[in-house]
Amino acid sequence: MEQPLPRKLAAEFLGSLLLAALVIGSGIAAQRLSPGDTGLQLTENAAATAAGLFALILMFGPVSGAHFNPVVSFVDAVFGGLPWRHALAYLPAQVAGCVGGAVLANLMFSTGAVSISTTHRATAAHGLAEVVATAGLILMIFSLARSGRAERAPAAVGAYIGAAYWFTSSTSFANPAITIGRMFSDTFAGIAPASVPLYLAAQILGGALALLGVRALYPDVTPAAAADVVVPQIATTSR
Repeated sequence: MEQPLPRKLAAEFLGSLLLAALVIGSGIAAQRLSPGDTGLQLTENAAATAAGLFALILMFGPVSGAHFNPVVSFVDAVFGGLPWRHALAYLPAQVAGCVGGAVLANLMFSTGAVSISTTHRATAAHGLAEVVATAGLILMIFSLARSGRAERAPAAVGAYIGAAYWFTSSTSFANPAITIGRMFSDTFAGIAPASVPLYLAAQILGGALALLGVRALYPDVTPAAAADVVVPQIATTSR
């Protein structure tokens, strides 16, 4: 059953808010529970994010598709699974949700509601990692969609993001909305504003490369078939 756009936007906002709160909040908790051990902090953060993503996709997928990620929404629109006007409307809902989630996480852990991150991440290696992380996420989501395995998306996305925390030097943000949101928390998961443009450009490039890859690998699927998938986000990371 097709959901009305306001309901979809509410789902994208709430899902993005909880996603950002999950990523940032688990990063703060990990930093406080395991001080001085960055590897253990990242393990705790990655495990919480992977499990939380699975739950969030199940929660909001039937309403909006559980994108929580502008790259996912725009690639879905290119393939005909989402009307362009919906994809354009999803963007501010996702960004606002992620910013709100950062504020919520800060408040839950008794830090200032807004604290601009000072963690600089803008290196060539980080940019390459974000291209790889985003391309892999998008390729996986739409490969499942176009091969009739959409029901596996919640587990697959959680597993991919949990792994990408470790195999990418950027710890796999792979999501423009959460990248923006994480500027507003000067904690384990934060990113300095000066590093954000590189990440956004890399994520857009990764999404474009993945789109070409999906078309090459799954050329014979109609737009209607691609529309049947729950296509979540994400993207995240935290270090």
